[in-house]
Amino acid sequence: MTNDPILIILADDDESDRLIFKEAVSELKIQTTIQTVNDGVELMDFLEKATLPYPHILFLDLNMPRKNGLACLKEIRANVAFNEISIAIYSTSASEKDIEETFLNGANVYINKPNDFNKLKTCLEKALMTSFQYLNPPFNRSNFLMRI
Repeated sequence: MTNDPILIILADDDESDRLIFKEAVSELKIQTTIQTVNDGVELMDFLEKATLPYPHILFLDLNMPRKNGLACLKEIRANVAFNEISIAIYSTSASEKDIEETFLNGANVYINKPNDFNKLKTCLEKALMTSFQYLNPPFNRSNFLMRI
């Protein structure tokens, strides 16, 4: 990767979560460009209409209206045009079922949304710095769930 900004999409239906995410990323010493969408339908419309380059990493909430994150994950991973996009599940859910299902469907990392702003910054920085090493199989379940 070059010194170009990391292109990020955040798909989350909660406006306050989107604002906090953007603020946390802006405080990191990483050059980024962030696009946000409100739900899975907007996300898929955005990706299908996007011109290259596609985002480097997608932070994907699971619980969204109209089209949930798991449906988006499956649709994205079924489209070879999106193979280079790292997908970080970014959810309040700590359900083992959700973690396992997203792992099996091709997510690169699972982040349980931290309640503390500094922990969020640490988590996002780690996800942004390591997301590219998880693009190609074999994936490792032991480093899939990011704990801070």
